[in-house]
Amino acid sequence: MKTSLGLIQVYTGNGKGKTTASLGLALRACGHGFKVCMIQFMKNNPDYGEMKAAHLLPGFKIIPVGRNEFVNLKNPESIDIQLARDGWELAKVVLRSREYNIVILDEINVAMACGLVDTREVVSFLQEIRGETEILLTGRYAPAEIIAIADLVTEMCEVRHPYSQGLESRQGIDY
Repeated sequence: MKTSLGLIQVYTGNGKGKTTASLGLALRACGHGFKVCMIQFMKNNPDYGEMKAAHLLPGFKIIPVGRNEFVNLKNPESIDIQLARDGWELAKVVLRSREYNIVILDEINVAMACGLVDTREVVSFLQEIRGETEILLTGRYAPAEIIAIADLVTEMCEVRHPYSQGLESRQGIDY
């Protein structure tokens, strides 16, 4: 059975757990001595648990490429567009470097879906670069073009969520 790296994985859907699943994979991979880089699109919150813990995990690096504010997906501000595009340029550099065994593009699906990052460019680049580095794309609204080229697609489906009962985000659980 083939065991090499180099697949494209997508974690999408309206349910909780996409970033959490990618962090679990990162933890497992670092335990085996892999180097993992997570680029977080549309996020930059130093209070997120993964930001606080990243330095505790050898071989794991997180790079936020957004603001610590929600992005209006229907009418994003110019700064959000610029940060996402700069983040995509950084992601291409990171992927081309082959420095990491696994690269997680956290929330890039949302960035593509709302036009912050060009889906066709991402698809073209991923098809060109795929091979040695495992690439994970997370976030709701994964474009059909991304799903079509992915080797693994997991859709998180919300059945029940405490938010609908008025419970706010919980530290250590949701962020």
